[in-house]
Amino acid sequence: MRFPADESCDFAGVRARRADGHAVKAVGEVAAGASDEKVIATAIREGAVLLTADKDFGQLVFAERRATGGVIFIRFAARFGRSFRGSSAARWSSEGRSWSAASS
Repeated sequence: MRFPADESCDFAGVRARRADGHAVKAVGEVAAGASDEKVIATAIREGAVLLTADKDFGQLVFAERRATGGVIFIRFAARFGRSFRGSSAARWSSEGRSWSAASS
């Protein structure tokens, strides 16, 4: 299955899907700056399932009732996990061996 990944997708996710053997085409690599209209039109033409973190595709696809190969909305980008784990918002407590909130 082919997956174009909109520029809103974290590139770490694109690399991970490729490493898993999926055919992921990053829009930023082949058509940087392409409009959402062009991205969805290309995905429809190719019969591909679009990967995106951009809520605008909800309007373009669902609200306008366009026929597509599908759209997968990625709610939490990979960078969220990295930024959370690396922040002072969570800390490993070696004594209790559990996560605890850290004060700012």
